[in-house]
Amino acid sequence: MLSKNQLGFFYMFISVCAFSLMDVIVKWSDDYPVGQVLFFRGFCGIIPILFLIPKDRYLDFYKTTRPFLHFKRCLAGLIALVSIFVALRNLPLATVVSISFAAPIFITIFSIFLLNEKVGLYRWLAVLVGFVGIIFITEPGFSSLNLYYIYPIIFCLGLSYVAIAIRKLSSTEPAWLISFFFSFSIMLLSFLSFYQGWVLPTLLDLFLLSMVGILGGLANLWLSQSYKYSEVSLVSPLKYLGLVFAIIFGYFIWNEIPTSKTLLGALLVIVSSIIIFRREMYLKKKLSVSRHE
Repeated sequence: MLSKNQLGFFYMFISVCAFSLMDVIVKWSDDYPVGQVLFFRGFCGIIPILFLIPKDRYLDFYKTTRPFLHFKRCLAGLIALVSIFVALRNLPLATVVSISFAAPIFITIFSIFLLNEKVGLYRWLAVLVGFVGIIFITEPGFSSLNLYYIYPIIFCLGLSYVAIAIRKLSSTEPAWLISFFFSFSIMLLSFLSFYQGWVLPTLLDLFLLSMVGILGGLANLWLSQSYKYSEVSLVSPLKYLGLVFAIIFGYFIWNEIPTSKTLLGALLVIVSSIIIFRREMYLKKKLSVSRHE
């Protein structure tokens, strides 16, 4: 039998693997409109959630006392999700993943204004280090006027508000309801792109596109299970395996080789995130960032 900490490690590892595979499929799917891929992310992402709804809530599972906060959480999540999809299709995989690790930096800033939290010297220094890392990663893009480098930053901004909104919602709402509303909103948004001309997928492509939703849904559920069984401080560093997977997949599938600036910037962003995270733990707060939730 595995201990609780070992179970936490296991769930975090398969969560990172699922997110990495989802990123690969999204990058591969550039023959299909973004809206069509969003449909599969939303529709198929609902499937794992259905198994979590309690039997006594089948008839009124959708009821909530905080609809406006759900709306704002979904809106920020949609902005983040569309941005990361566009970025994955137009930038090297390792670059996108590296910048995505900067989310805790923006959460720290947002928490000052939205949660009235006090941020001390250590976290301000971490924010500064993180921004230097982002500059290293994005400098080649801005020097060549490649505006796609903005999209991962927009993703971080959207995800930062999502993390704060979930922190508020979790006090009264079950995790499955928060996830359901988000997946349902993704599906609704995807219908707005139907006029762009959705492409009839082959059976293999249909399976892979469906896996975008299933992997995304399962990854977030496994992430939650990881935090349930183990201390956040023990399992969170495993999330940075995502960069290793991104470098491996990017090299072998698309022949992408990260530049030295990308790797240096990624290191600074990771160090910044770890400092912020450790400081949060020291202050007895639980900081969990669910990537596409």
